[in-house]
Amino acid sequence: MEITREFILVATLVLGPLVLVSYAYGISHAEDRMALWGGIPSSWQTYIVPFMFVAAAGYLMFWWIALFQMEVSALEALRWPWGESDGSGMNRLLLAFLLVLIPSALWIESTIFHLANDYSWTPILVIGILFLVSVGNVMMGLLAYGAYQDGVNSSELMILGAAMLAVQCIVNDLVIWSIRFPW
Repeated sequence: MEITREFILVATLVLGPLVLVSYAYGISHAEDRMALWGGIPSSWQTYIVPFMFVAAAGYLMFWWIALFQMEVSALEALRWPWGESDGSGMNRLLLAFLLVLIPSALWIESTIFHLANDYSWTPILVIGILFLVSVGNVMMGLLAYGAYQDGVNSSELMILGAAMLAVQCIVNDLVIWSIRFPW
């Protein structure tokens, strides 16, 4: 199957809103919404909530540049910073987006499931989901940096977008939230 810009666009236009719907649904049926914060003090929440919006803006900035501003040839040439272009840039980009979006849509339900059940494996599930999102985020940053090395226009903004997303996904969610959560 050939991965095209249009295919990636449709996939992200379906999965992106699905992430938001999963959060709205999860919050609407959670027995204790504050339990989803885990061990994060309320004073930290005033810092973390704005970064959720910064992360969304960073994702959208990366997404917009990649899918609406870059030439198809530049998308096909996306590569890891240490490698050569092999024409599989669309595949790499799709994989990065899928690793961010699909696990993100599963996170809140997995956390609710963990809170409702006393299984030894549910923390691994929740942290594993956050880890996959972080891997996708790092992949986005690496692809943007590879594009920067190749002189692609607006690649600096793609790096910035990936970094904005990383503050929330990697720092706040994977690291701080996972450490502070009362497993």
